[in-house]
Amino acid sequence: MDQYSTNQDVKQARQIIDQIIHEVSKVIIGKSEVIRMALATMLASGHVLFDDIPGVGKTTLVRAMATALGLDFKRIQFTPDLMPADILGTSVFDQGNQKFVFHRGPIFTDIVLADEINRATPRTQSALLEAMSDLSVTVDNQRFDLDSDFWVLGTQNPLSFEGTYPLPEAQLDRFLMCLRIGYPEFNDEINLMYQSNRSNKMAQIHQVVDRKEIRYLKQLVSEVHLAKNVASYILNLVTATRNDPAIKLGISPRGTMALVQVAKAYAVTVGEDYVSPELVQQVLIPVFCHRLVLSDAEVSSLQPEVILEDLVSQVAVPVR
Repeated sequence: MDQYSTNQDVKQARQIIDQIIHEVSKVIIGKSEVIRMALATMLASGHVLFDDIPGVGKTTLVRAMATALGLDFKRIQFTPDLMPADILGTSVFDQGNQKFVFHRGPIFTDIVLADEINRATPRTQSALLEAMSDLSVTVDNQRFDLDSDFWVLGTQNPLSFEGTYPLPEAQLDRFLMCLRIGYPEFNDEINLMYQSNRSNKMAQIHQVVDRKEIRYLKQLVSEVHLAKNVASYILNLVTATRNDPAIKLGISPRGTMALVQVAKAYAVTVGEDYVSPELVQQVLIPVFCHRLVLSDAEVSSLQPEVILEDLVSQVAVPVR
């Protein structure tokens, strides 16, 4: 695919993404950038974690995206008594055939909403690890493949809420981005007051793409150009996290690749066929913030976002 055709294709891709955002915005008002970021995660074949307080529309957002994308959707409510078998499925003995038959769990779908994931025990949280990284699950020494469109959207409440368990670093690292929806703007919340029945609005959401188009959009991500000076800029940002005394554990090579993939995918969503330094800066915090381990209790009182913003201001931006 030559540069001209790639440019034309990503321009068209932006129109499709904008249509999806328009549909989802029927129920999630004023959060188009959050929706775009989430869609970039999907195009990068990654998963997204929504870290936010209850009641800001996390579950509604996921339901709306599933409808607009035309993908199958299942919601798993994570609770302290949830077991791995409740997610993956279990083998049940069939008296008629005199053998065990595997009954698939809710993870066998396209989009999984892992709702309040940090209310489950670490053992249950880890049941998602293989599925998120390898697109497969193993039960009773049998491997079962998941669909290539498999996408996990997790939600978690802040750790200050009672009954929550912190996600282990290995689990957090499987989420490509960590996003916050946040409170709506004043006028947007006024408009929400006049949405008498949100379920009626949900019924008005139309499917925008099919599976073939989704896979084509994902293919476009690999065609986005990453110049060598921008690649060096990304690595300088990563190295800065590894050398900062406020950070105990900096960004790993997997985190580096996550930033590259998200930057390319986000470029497609905004109709660009190359990665610019400004675009890298735009997606850096949601890709990096949940991967950092800060140095001590005093430093941990700071938000990772603040530390990352400071690092970005210190690393020289390449000249075009």
